[in-house]
Amino acid sequence: MKAIRVHEPGELDMLKVEEVASPQMKSGHIRIGVRACGINFADILIVKGLYQEKPPLPFTPGGEVAGEVLEVAPDVKGIKPGDRVMSMIGTGGLAEEALVAADMALPIPKSVSFEAAAAFSVAYGTSHVALAHRAGLKSGETLLVHGAAGGVGLTAVEIGKLMGATVIAVASTREKLDVAKSKGADHLINSKTENLRERVKEITNGRGADVIYDPVGGASFDQSLRCIAFEGRIIVIGFASGTIPQIPANLLLVKNILVVGLYWGSYAKKRPEILMGSMHQLMTWLGEGKITPHISHAEPLSNAVEALRALEERRSTGKVVVTMGAD
Repeated sequence: MKAIRVHEPGELDMLKVEEVASPQMKSGHIRIGVRACGINFADILIVKGLYQEKPPLPFTPGGEVAGEVLEVAPDVKGIKPGDRVMSMIGTGGLAEEALVAADMALPIPKSVSFEAAAAFSVAYGTSHVALAHRAGLKSGETLLVHGAAGGVGLTAVEIGKLMGATVIAVASTREKLDVAKSKGADHLINSKTENLRERVKEITNGRGADVIYDPVGGASFDQSLRCIAFEGRIIVIGFASGTIPQIPANLLLVKNILVVGLYWGSYAKKRPEILMGSMHQLMTWLGEGKITPHISHAEPLSNAVEALRALEERRSTGKVVVTMGAD
């Protein structure tokens, strides 16, 4: 089968499509013919050796897949060849075939394409667990989303609206803000041309945002501390800016602020019931058409490097996917 392989950590340009053996079947697993693989910023960090989890070399990046079941281990029940499934797999997704743990595979609704399914789990799962479980977002509260047109930010806008919040979207260009507006954002702030603190205070009549969703870090986090409401919650999702902020604890004390982290992938091992409960709720919304993945770039496996580069260079909005064959 064809697959992207990483033989040593490095830049994206070193990645090539290679012919490799299909993964060997294991107990409790299924083999799928991958039709689409969702690209996440973590994939770039893994390729460069900068992620907190480092798979043994050589490996195939790509942790979010959708496809058709080709083979089922003898001990797996309830899944059969030909079923359309989606799953998170950590690594191995940028390939024509992938081995998937059967208990992590979810059926794809008939109305949902392979591309949309591959763009779904990580971005929507991250935002739903962050907002519902970690921050306890309530209907009627104000949610501010940094990086609101990005892979996770855009899903936070969409889910926040579904949960009954007033959503303030923050992004760096008019085009990106328009994408956030299309997903339901009530207010838009251009991070390059507007004063975040002043605009948030204006929008909230001086109160500030109840919940702030931050996948950016750096200056965005610093500004968040100055426009959050009393007893507000800041959710730390990541550091796309490249700068990990240092928190002045006195500001937490004065406003009774809660700062919580969300590393979604750890729930698969630590609290899988949280992750899967969230995913079933999201799958219900997906099947009902209440949420719809936004995909700005779709590239074939032969051009997977361009897909990764589009995300790295922040040319994408929503999700980027790599496809293997026609849908």
